[in-house]
Amino acid sequence: MDWYPLYNSLRIAAIACVAVFFTGIFAAYYVAKLPRLVKGLLDVVLTLPMVLPPTVVGYFLLLLFGVKRPFGIFLARFGIKVPMTWWSAVFAAAVVSFPLMYRTARGAFEAFDEDLADAGRTLGLSNTYIFWRVRMPVCRQGILAGTVLTFARALGEYGATSMIAGYTPGRTATISTTVYQLWRTDNEALAFRWVLVNLAISAVVLLAVNMLEQKQKGKTR
Repeated sequence: MDWYPLYNSLRIAAIACVAVFFTGIFAAYYVAKLPRLVKGLLDVVLTLPMVLPPTVVGYFLLLLFGVKRPFGIFLARFGIKVPMTWWSAVFAAAVVSFPLMYRTARGAFEAFDEDLADAGRTLGLSNTYIFWRVRMPVCRQGILAGTVLTFARALGEYGATSMIAGYTPGRTATISTTVYQLWRTDNEALAFRWVLVNLAISAVVLLAVNMLEQKQKGKTR
């Protein structure tokens, strides 16, 4: 059994999760402070990948990074080709999983007691210090839950990944695309093994989320 799809899936999910962690928190923090109308408009834009079919997200990524598209042509001048590479799947996984991190972090930030931040400012603490040493620790359960869900979504991504990265054994293959290719070629026994691997990982992720939720509930009592 070739374990490359598992390694590639974990690699893609980890890199996408790190990128989404910082961009999602940044967006959530600043959007939460905007006026209601602007916040509503940005919410629509930033959470759109969550409701769009993943293949549509992949299509938009191809429109952006395709070798015959302006941005793709620009990157080609530097010898960079995005489509049909393993790291192109990172873009797909990041875009699709971003709304989960963004929505979860924004909910945590909106529930934060701003009196704590105001108290820190009266003590002469900088906004950066307050954010990392006060706001983030208070909101950590929500942030951690969003991070776990983001990783799980990135790990299981198929539609957008198959559009922009395709399926090449030993190069771009992930668990999801491997299951489809094995099923398509009537190798259902091996496909079922990969399904079991995916189920095991998903179960661990769900247990982690449940533990975080129970811990959060215990602290609020």
